[in-house]
Amino acid sequence: MSDPKKEESILAKPDVKAEIAAEVISSEAILKGNSEVLIQHGDSIYRLRITQNGKLILCK
Repeated sequence: MSDPKKEESILAKPDVKAEIAAEVISSEAILKGNSEVLIQHGDSIYRLRITQNGKLILCK
C-alpha cells in the first residue's frame, strides 16, 4: 500500500512541465481607448469595462 504523506508531498509540488505560458495582452490593447468593449465567446456576449477606480469588470 502506498504512503499517503508521500503522495501528498508529490501532489503539492507544481509540475513545471505542465505549466503553459499564456500570452499577455495589455488592457489598453483590448479597450483601444474605450471604457468598455463587448467580447463574443461562443454564443454569449460579455462586457469588459474599466471602472472609475481603474479596475476591470467582466459581466455576462
